[in-house]
Amino acid sequence: MDFKQFLKGLQAIVGERNVVYHSDDLLVFEYDGSVDRGMPDAVVFPSSAHEVSQIIKLSRRAGVPVVGRGTGTGLSGGAITAPGGIQVAFPRMNHILEVDTENRLALVEPGVINLDLDTHVRKFGLRYAPDPSSQKACSLGGNIAENAGGPHCLAYGTTTNHVLGMEVVLEDGQIVNLGSLARETVGYDLRGVFTGSEGTFGIATKIAVRLLPVPEAVRTFLGIFPDVESACTAVSAVIEQGIVPAALEMIDALTIQAVQKVSDAGYPDDAGAVLLIELEGLQDEVDEIGEEVEAALWDTGATQVRAAEAAEEREQLWVGRKGALGALGSIAPNYFLVDGVVPRTQLAPVLAAVADISVKYDIPIANVFHAGDGNLHPCLLFDERKPGALDKIVEAGTAVLQVCVDAGGTLTGEHGVGLEKKEQMPLVFSTDDMAAMVLVRDAFAPANSLNPGKIFPDGKKHTPHAHTAAPGMTI
Repeated sequence: MDFKQFLKGLQAIVGERNVVYHSDDLLVFEYDGSVDRGMPDAVVFPSSAHEVSQIIKLSRRAGVPVVGRGTGTGLSGGAITAPGGIQVAFPRMNHILEVDTENRLALVEPGVINLDLDTHVRKFGLRYAPDPSSQKACSLGGNIAENAGGPHCLAYGTTTNHVLGMEVVLEDGQIVNLGSLARETVGYDLRGVFTGSEGTFGIATKIAVRLLPVPEAVRTFLGIFPDVESACTAVSAVIEQGIVPAALEMIDALTIQAVQKVSDAGYPDDAGAVLLIELEGLQDEVDEIGEEVEAALWDTGATQVRAAEAAEEREQLWVGRKGALGALGSIAPNYFLVDGVVPRTQLAPVLAAVADISVKYDIPIANVFHAGDGNLHPCLLFDERKPGALDKIVEAGTAVLQVCVDAGGTLTGEHGVGLEKKEQMPLVFSTDDMAAMVLVRDAFAPANSLNPGKIFPDGKKHTPHAHTAAPGMTI
């Protein structure tokens, strides 16, 4: 089947206007939030599971790889197309199909934006807890693929803890249901293994998620510290008291300086680190635990502690954290974001080692991360216009991941492996480990035609590009 015939087949399924194939129109689909690039041969916009099934069946007959694409906010190259492949994107499948307030669940299509779902269900006194920092832009389908986290995953878990079931289209075009609308199902947890499979098992076309009640009280604390070490001590002090905050975030000095350049978040210019701690629950519980948290911050060396309970005041305290990545554009035009995880007790020594890497490679590295669960996001800043800059950045990023693994951690907490970390998989997994994972993938997609070239090392490199920091972009 030649390409023109293939395009006509796609147009027959979804309509002529819902297939993009001119090179100028494809430019925005050749990258996501990573440093990788791959131009698809076409992008298709289905409106139903049936159309997705027909697209995949046609692509299978034509020998064309297929990549599911959300909104392109991913940070590991998960939405980058293999050579000769197409993307299936979901702006037309963006409906909240049902909200069951009695059973606290919602049924949605994969193109629904995360924050739109949360905003919609709050009218009923409910919430959707997973909140990636790209919450305003990322889609539920992409969240499923990467098992997205966010600041509040410390208390509530990542996407997999909130997905009840899903309708998915497999590699052969078959439409199947995984999980159910019940809290528990018998047999293998195929819903769980599908979530986080990075689009290599199939494409979700409907998603059932559980909802939580809006908490009675929320209080946010901002602790300002002279250095990262004392802030790390505060993290341990809070957790050691048996307190599990809804969120526990840290911002280092370089990031603080960048934030203060572009907006006044109220951080002192000489602050070495900032902690954001959010508590949720019953009013009496928040009051009691809040006193313990505030005491822990002062006891571990905080120079200032601020607290807020009103929504507007809490949002103001979060301004610096939510705008951090965009603010880093005031320091350098490009960034490379690393997503490693370490035990909480290793935060201070690992951050010291990251600082050493910064000196060794002469690269500014800013840190803004989920301190409560040890999910680091060192952001390596550079200028792609300098010869060899990107190669040096990738090498330094690998060194950061090695430090995380040596500390007892792993390669990714919420961004996925994708293209960016697939060659580092042997740092954590043996050949036998990865062979077992491939067998699981083959049970869903034996031809490896869905999002091929991801997760597992193969020595192949995609053409990289440097991602440019821009206001409003977040980790």
